[in-house]
This record gives sequence, C-alpha cells and structure tokens, in this order.
Amino acid sequence: MQNNLKFYINGEWVDPITPASIDIINPATEQAFTQISAGSAEDIDRAVIAARVAFESYSQWDVTQRIELLESILEIYKTRCDDIAEAISQEMGAPITLARGSQALLGANHLKTTINSLRDFVFEAVEGDMILRHEPIGVCGMITPWNWPMNQVMVKVAPALAAGCTMVLKPSEESPLDAMILADVLHQAGVPAGVFNLVNGYGPVVGEAMSVHPGIDMMSFTGSTRGGIAVAKAAADTVKRVGQELGGKSANIILDDTDLAKAVADGVDYCMNNSGQSCNAPTRMLVPNENMNTAINAARAAAENINVDDPAREGNHIGPVVNRNQFEKIQSLIQKGIDEGATLVTGGTGRPDHLATGYYVKPTVFANVNNNMTIAREEIFGPVIAILGYDNEDQAVEIANDSDYGLAGYVSSGNMEHAKAVARKIRAGQVAINYVGGTSDSPFGGYKQSGNGREKSKWGLLEFLELKAITGSMAS
Repeated sequence: MQNNLKFYINGEWVDPITPASIDIINPATEQAFTQISAGSAEDIDRAVIAARVAFESYSQWDVTQRIELLESILEIYKTRCDDIAEAISQEMGAPITLARGSQALLGANHLKTTINSLRDFVFEAVEGDMILRHEPIGVCGMITPWNWPMNQVMVKVAPALAAGCTMVLKPSEESPLDAMILADVLHQAGVPAGVFNLVNGYGPVVGEAMSVHPGIDMMSFTGSTRGGIAVAKAAADTVKRVGQELGGKSANIILDDTDLAKAVADGVDYCMNNSGQSCNAPTRMLVPNENMNTAINAARAAAENINVDDPAREGNHIGPVVNRNQFEKIQSLIQKGIDEGATLVTGGTGRPDHLATGYYVKPTVFANVNNNMTIAREEIFGPVIAILGYDNEDQAVEIANDSDYGLAGYVSSGNMEHAKAVARKIRAGQVAINYVGGTSDSPFGGYKQSGNGREKSKWGLLEFLELKAITGSMAS
C-alpha cells in the first residue's frame, strides 16, 4: 500500500510531522514486510482540529443522510474484504481462511447491524412534559487492539458515524494495515473530510496524546486492562467519557447433565480459535470432579487434533501468536503452570516440532488446576486452557465468579432451563449457553476489570450519544 507511511487526516493522506517508522512483522516468518509511521502529539493535534471542524457540519446531518453514507461504505467494504483479510493474516497471523471467513466478514456484519439500529433508533421523543434528545457526543478518540482488528475497529467507527460523531483512530501498531484499507474505503464512500482520521503509533505516545487532549470528548478503548487503566487516568483531567472493553478470564461451567466429552472437546476448540487470542475465550473449564478423568481424556484428544500451520495456507488450523513478546509471555505462563503443580495434559513449552520459525505455540491443556494458580488468574492470550474441578454447582459458580474479570461466561448443559439458571448467576457481560455466542446484534462488554459500557447494535450507538432533557416545552 503506497500510503503505509502516511496518516489519514482531514480527508487526505499526509506525512507525519516528525518522520519515524515502525516495522510490521509477519509473525509466521518473524520478518518485517512493511513499515508504518509512528505518530506524535503534534499529529494528534492536527487530527483533532480537523475532527472538531468537521463535527460542526456532520453532527447536523439527518438520519437519512447517515444511513445512505453507511450503506455506501458497506458496498465498498465488500469489494475490499479479500484485501482486508490478506492484511490481517500477514500482520497478526490469523489463518487466511479465518481472516477471510470471519475476521474481515465481521466488519461487514457490524455495518449492517449499525444501519438497522440507526433506522430504528428514536433520537427525539416526548416523555411527560419533557423532550428527550439523543445528540452526538462530539470528537471521539479510538484505540483498538490487534487480535480481531477489523471487528474492534468497526464496532467503534460504524456507530460513531451513525451517531453523528467525528473521530480519530489509532489502530494497534501490530495490525494497522486493515484499518488503513478501511480509511480508503471511507474516503471512496464520501465520508466528509475530517470526520474520520487515522494516526498510527505507540500507545504511550499517540494513545496518551489522545487521552489527555481537551479537544477529544470521548475515548473508546479496547485492549488490556492495564492499558484501559492508563487511558482512564489520562482522560480524568478533562472529564471525558471513557468506554472500555478490556481483558477476560472467562469460566466455562460444564454441568453434569450434558454430554461431557463433547462439551469438553467443543470448549477446547472454541478456546483455541484464533490461537487463543480472544478476550472472551473460555480459558477456565470447570468440570465435576467425579468426571475429571473423562474430561482430561477428551481435552487431550481435542487439543492434539488441532493443527498448527502457516497462516498463508487455506484450511482449518491455528497460526502463530502475534509477536515475540506475546510468544515469550505465553511460554513463561505455561512454565509457571508446570512449576505451580498443575498437570500438563498435552502441549507445553516450545514450538510445535514441525515449525522451526514463527511465533507458534503448542495447543496446551492443564488439568487439576486450582483457582489460585497463576494460569487461572492471569489472561494468557494464547492456545492454553486450564481445567478446574468442582464438587457441586454452587462451588462451580463461586469459582467462576472468583476472578478480577467479567467479560464472558459459558455454560454447557443438556437442560436449557438448568443452563439459564446457572447463566444468571455468572457475573459477566455475556454468557453463552452450549457455545452459542453472541452476534453483531448482541451487546458486548464486561463487568469488573473487564471494562464498562457496551458495544454493538443499539447499545453501541448509545455509547456515542449524549442525552438532553428539554423541560417546560410542553407548557400551554
């Protein structure tokens, strides 16, 4: 892409104020295949000024205009899906089949859902003697991660456009290329200059500059809990709204009234999709102690049936994790599990034997884990699952809720009413029964240190709106 070293500001691809570059590494080869520029606070200033000017007019667009714009974006996005999938596969290592069939496709799904939500949304209504109005919050700063990059970009950009906001996006420096293709899509679709701006760079520089900037009215952040805390602290002095979707350590309660071996195998597959790099992955599997041996055997068979291979190849396999730092962190946590006395069922440290290069991790299962072990407390973000035992249902729920996180939960049961009763007790923003996860129409967000606010559908639209009450207007 010819604009890799440029930023998209005020409807143009522009050079950074101070040239500095970042290598983009293909995690399958461990080699740089392109570069982007590292932005500065001055680049953010330039983008915020453009966004503030554009807000004056774009915020006044009516709903019909915004729907037409989003529909145009969707049609052009569809023509670039393969390019976006290729970029995602190269930059963060998603197998091309997954990148094409899920990662890139999610962007289109979120656009469709946003359009439908916008059609149905009531921006002004009379309630009693009041007029209640939903109005765009203003200029929004957006920081997105690398693991499902287009998914997490689009759940911010689409509802912000729908709400009438303008924005500055900093995609992850690990996976910026798909977002840069999106900038081209938005430009071609006719998004007015200054409405969408993109500045690449490092979180402690560009992210910090966005979070403290008095010209930004809201920060929307997806990433680690540590990163979310930094954004919230930096944003506090200007009292801007902060929406956060952060880490997770989701519990998967497998009840004794289900096909245990199948539920375990399905849970392993679900957890290790995208090389385990999903914040809502069911990484803590809870099984009845009396069935532990059955669970161990089923988990071993499922994990050993997962292929690890080059992401450029078509097929149903997992690829590498995103970078060297993540690879080394995962290796350290696997070793920590061994050192703390968990039973290593399969996998372990090191690369799979057939892969000498690339940040590939063996699909790893631990059993006989207790909830105080590091591998049960910390988000590993790799293809690693921990099996914990429980004696009764109340204990299972207690273990599930004994976490700093609360992003997602899972319940497997052969009895739907039983499953729903247990799901209601789990303190998490989303609970999937029998691995039927949410869609682009489902609210997504967490309890506790998994963040605040909700994304997707009408709930995502509300995040970018202020509520105004006009009183006395109904007096005769």
